[in-house]
Amino acid sequence: MQIGEAAERVGLSIRTIRHYEQVGLIVPSARTDGGFRLYTEPDLDRLAVVRRMKPLGFTLDEMRDLLGILDALPVADGGERPALLDRLAMFHTLATTRVVALREQLATAEGFADTLRQRFDEHADQR
Repeated sequence: MQIGEAAERVGLSIRTIRHYEQVGLIVPSARTDGGFRLYTEPDLDRLAVVRRMKPLGFTLDEMRDLLGILDALPVADGGERPALLDRLAMFHTLATTRVVALREQLATAEGFADTLRQRFDEHADQR
């Protein structure tokens, strides 16, 4: 599929996908004779990984590292597999820690919004 359809399917902008290509996170599987990027389902899977890492605050280097791990695991031999799994576990721990932090921030934000709603309700009757 071309970049527009890929962008729509993963919920990213065309500009963002092009940026991820420029920084080496995503490489289209092929190009048409006219030079249009072509993406496959595995390319969309990679884009989805990057999209899910972004709100957790992962850097481009961390995204690149995780994608490398995910690429290497299916073909890893017994010697390198344990190290890859250790690195994957580290990313899982980081992601989990960041999710907990985001939940705490969300709870704080919701509490603030509730306080504002209460204040509004208290004073709206006085208009």
